[in-house]
Amino acid sequence: MSEDNHTKGTRWIWKIFWILLIITTVEVAFGIVKPAFLLGEPLGTSWLNIFFIVLTLVKAYYIVSFFMHLGHERKNMKLTIYLPALILIPYLTFIVLVEGAYLFG
Repeated sequence: MSEDNHTKGTRWIWKIFWILLIITTVEVAFGIVKPAFLLGEPLGTSWLNIFFIVLTLVKAYYIVSFFMHLGHERKNMKLTIYLPALILIPYLTFIVLVEGAYLFG
């Protein structure tokens, strides 16, 4: 294997590493600082929690797509895996947040 092929083979890993690192750094920074503009409460939780949920789903997409090699599958296979997750996770999160706010609010 030539050096050029080796570089191309690992470049995508480093790219995904840096994307995941940046997302994680943003999550940690927002978790420490807790900006006031993200503390409003729609749907029984703060915008900050919704922000964390969205960033976590983005990280999960990158991990599943690239490190579990789903990104190279056919479109039908991707939809079989992604669609239930994209429908179920937000639905279950909504139920937990709304019912939790009702129960403890």
